[in-house]
Amino acid sequence: LGPSLGANLGPVVAMQCDRRRQRLALALASILPAEAFYLPGVAPSEYKQGETVHLQVNKLTSVKTQLPYGFYTMPFCTPQDLGDSTESLGEILLGDQVENSAFEIKMNVNESCKVLCEPISLKDKGNNVTLKDMIDNEYQVNWLVDNLPAATPYTRAGSSEPTLHNGFPVGLKRGGRYYLHNHFKLTLKHHTNADEFVGFRIVGAEVMPRSVVHSWTEDQSGHKASCEGMNTPPFDLDSDHKITYSYDVVWVESEVTWATRWDNYLRMSDAQVHWFSIINSVMVVLFLSAMVAMILARALRRDITKYNEIAAGDEVLEESGWKLVHADVFRKPVHSQILAMSVGSGTQLLVMSFVTVVLAAVGFVSPAYRGGIVQTMLMVFTFLGIIAGYVSARFYKMFKGENWKRVTLITAFLYPGVLFIVFFIVNLFLWARKSTGAVPFLSIVALMLLWFGISVPLVFVGAYLGFSKPPVDLPVRTNKIPRQIPVQPWFLRPWFTCGVGAILPFGAVFTELFFIMSSVWQHQFYYLFGLLMLVLIILVVTCAEISITLTYFQLTSEDYNWWWRSFFASACSGVYVFIYSWIYFSTRLQITQFVSTVIYFGYMGLLSYTLFLITGSVGTLATFLFLRLIYGSIKID
Repeated sequence: LGPSLGANLGPVVAMQCDRRRQRLALALASILPAEAFYLPGVAPSEYKQGETVHLQVNKLTSVKTQLPYGFYTMPFCTPQDLGDSTESLGEILLGDQVENSAFEIKMNVNESCKVLCEPISLKDKGNNVTLKDMIDNEYQVNWLVDNLPAATPYTRAGSSEPTLHNGFPVGLKRGGRYYLHNHFKLTLKHHTNADEFVGFRIVGAEVMPRSVVHSWTEDQSGHKASCEGMNTPPFDLDSDHKITYSYDVVWVESEVTWATRWDNYLRMSDAQVHWFSIINSVMVVLFLSAMVAMILARALRRDITKYNEIAAGDEVLEESGWKLVHADVFRKPVHSQILAMSVGSGTQLLVMSFVTVVLAAVGFVSPAYRGGIVQTMLMVFTFLGIIAGYVSARFYKMFKGENWKRVTLITAFLYPGVLFIVFFIVNLFLWARKSTGAVPFLSIVALMLLWFGISVPLVFVGAYLGFSKPPVDLPVRTNKIPRQIPVQPWFLRPWFTCGVGAILPFGAVFTELFFIMSSVWQHQFYYLFGLLMLVLIILVVTCAEISITLTYFQLTSEDYNWWWRSFFASACSGVYVFIYSWIYFSTRLQITQFVSTVIYFGYMGLLSYTLFLITGSVGTLATFLFLRLIYGSIKID
């Protein structure tokens, strides 16, 4: 039986592992579409003829359960010197558990139906039940050869070029019967170039699993298994009681170079949809830019000219429009500490996103570096605590706040605290299920040290620098007595402006968001950092323009309570992301277990909260700079 091309694999009941890890779904990243780029310093490995090539095994993954488990949870041939490879913090957070295997592979030496180990008995009902659970939940087997994932090639309908699917199914279920994949054809591709290096470099690894019942023959060397013939009956878990694992190795010379060996894995299969997403986002930005340009070029220029002519003339005319509220426009907002913290944390997250995407786009985060994206985001976020402290301090001092210790503590602990609490709750569920996705205690201690030992002190350093500087110079003075705000029309009410305004930032990115979510929750390759960087820029421009536009209309109606309005006008796009996650959960995933649901919505809630802060801070900062500009352009007595 060949692999089911769309298959992914799900949770196992009562499975135990020695090591526990956890997956963080924050993922979010991509590279330049057509070229694999490598982390500087990562060197290729050259193999001599007949030299041992190690095949490593990684976690078992499932789309249905989102609960990773160690490979040797399933009954498989275990090597005598079983051991884990050294893993980075990013790999641990993603639940990776890379171990060696019993495969004996020699460079450029073909093998045919080589038995992996002695037959494994299925008389133990635990083995049989475990395998059936894995097949029911569509668990995927993930192998690595020379740090390349062993992928299954398949061809999409209407396409002539094969696409590589990461991993392969444990087995298949047909007509109520369970068939285990127990024979593997490994096609390994190597590249040689005598002018540049000596030996062979591995540039591709493909695997085609089959379910077979081995026949045994006797020769001079003893018993030998035979896997010949496509009509070999499949291995039925209910009929057969001993598993024999075997494999073929076929070496193929390839023109693909080592530097571009990831291209086949990262080939974009939905290029037209991606470009449609970009064009759609660009059209949204152009539409908003036209609106802002109309305001700046026509309405504002006319208003500023009129106000300045009135101020220079002898006649006294009653002020109207946005100039009328000049003495209240920079009045301290309610809950100013929370606003200062939100803008500070949002700025920190925005800079972190740009730095991570840029590092990935230029090649400092390689696909060969498992967990690199997560670890890079974590480290960059930690050291950017100084930005969060500085921005929140500058805003709070502008609001004439006095309790600087409290706002600094809120900045240092609120967003990271929410992040850690959700992460820890999810981790408890993973611990209870004995999943490798559960992060070990020592790794949690390492995260706490990064938070309390580096991030928190840097937030206080940033706050000190922010409070030590003079307050932000505002172009107008604020009256002691606030002006009465007239009754506003329904279309300028907060619920309407925020609900409608946030649709545009969400609409600019939701298509690319779909592919990012698919890469995280359906374990697909996604490495289009160039497109992601463009989408991030479009998102920032869209948030800035929509907040500026809505704030201008609000001020012309003599409502000066714009601080929180400008924040929520863009930030509510995070709410739309969470609503979209419900739709994606219902239409694209087959999750039914409670723990899996907690994992999904826990991490999607964190993603939505993160986007909420990023987009809200962009809207508030852009609107503040806009208002400083226009109120500094008019003459006020």
